[in-house]
Amino acid sequence: MKNNENKESSKKRGRKSNFKDEYSEQAFKLCLLGATDKEIADFFNVSEQTINSWKKKEPKFLESIKKGKNQADANVAEKLYKRALGYDCKATKFAVYEGAITDSKEYTEHYPPDTSAAIFWLKNRQPSKWRDKQIQDITSGDEKISLNVTVIDTKVPLANREEDIVD
Repeated sequence: MKNNENKESSKKRGRKSNFKDEYSEQAFKLCLLGATDKEIADFFNVSEQTINSWKKKEPKFLESIKKGKNQADANVAEKLYKRALGYDCKATKFAVYEGAITDSKEYTEHYPPDTSAAIFWLKNRQPSKWRDKQIQDITSGDEKISLNVTVIDTKVPLANREEDIVD
């Protein structure tokens, strides 16, 4: 009798997981393409809750998702960084006559720095230094007031010497 009790207590409750080992590699590739957990769940035809459960129970699956998302984010960050600084890229120009390529020439295309990419990068990497505005919510009784405050860096002196001041 005692032997049967041990067998019953060792059985897992609930439905058996439909997780397969190959899901880890598939999830990694989906993450490289920028997939969210919701999109991964849709791909495997399960709920997002199931994906979270698999992450808890399957360390390799969790590691694949983390690795894929980190690699994808790093690739985007690298491209944004290049765009912010400007970069050179090899290209080929083709001469076409009556629908046929008659000549080709390789050259280096220069892409100048992109101000928007630089601003985006700096605001996200160093928000305390590059933030434009701070929004402050002040509550007084039943009234809520939102203020937009322009931040001025007080660490940077406006004028160090008398001769720096213009009349």
